Amino acid sequence: MLTISEFGKRAGLSHKALRLYDVSGLLAPAQVDPANGYRFYDEAQLERARRISVLRQLDMPLTTIAEVLAGTDEEGLIRLDRWWAAEEATTEARRSTLQYLRDRLSRSGTPGLAPRPVLTRDVPATKIASIRADTNQQLLVGVIVTCTDEIMSYLTAAGASATTGSWVIYHGAVTPEGEATVEVCVPFDGLVDPSGRIAIRVEPAHREAYCTITMNECAYPRIMLAYDLVTDWVRAIGVPEAGPPREVYLPDCQLIPRDEPAVDIALPILERNA
Repeated sequence: MLTISEFGKRAGLSHKALRLYDVSGLLAPAQVDPANGYRFYDEAQLERARRISVLRQLDMPLTTIAEVLAGTDEEGLIRLDRWWAAEEATTEARRSTLQYLRDRLSRSGTPGLAPRPVLTRDVPATKIASIRADTNQQLLVGVIVTCTDEIMSYLTAAGASATTGSWVIYHGAVTPEGEATVEVCVPFDGLVDPSGRIAIRVEPAHREAYCTITMNECAYPRIMLAYDLVTDWVRAIGVPEAGPPREVYLPDCQLIPRDEPAVDIALPILERNA
């Protein structure tokens, strides 16, 4: 058995960190002296402690670390890769947001959103696998990437196949200051049961108005101009809204050049004669 000082030295963790990981349930001492409260650790816990230390160096939240370490190494690797993909996507979104702001401040870029048409289309009833999650604007991109990857992995393992890209339905206003519920949806073919937080449902047939933007234009707050464009068009023609707004991503949109069309900003509407 190792004292907390010996264990911390060998694991590269401070007393404060070890106490935090004990309270959070990540790394409890192997033994606590009932008389004086001294903590003792087993040498077998060193590998887990070192993994926690490395993951914290990546600024991974404690809750995510717990998920990475909860199962087998193979399961942990999948969770690690999903988290890192979300981090990279968030960084790219922040970079686009920065460029938008620089353009606006320097007045050297194109102002706002370049003109484009608002179109309409009929969407048939579609079977989807979805995950609902609460998020704010800062974490939004990471949530979308993580949930989409989780759904795609589940569908593949179940022998189903995704069909037409993915959607994100906004059931509330996601802002930098406040959270709201988003629903990440992947249309698919095949027979699949719900599992954990993955729900299986049918998105009803509907008509929707939409405009198309590039991945660069997805950066917040520029993307809000596209939502305004669609909403203003719908109100101008006097057609009632029929559902929450959504982003419809083309298949493999992350591989499309960032200045080419990749995402539809859509709003379900009623028929004109309704």
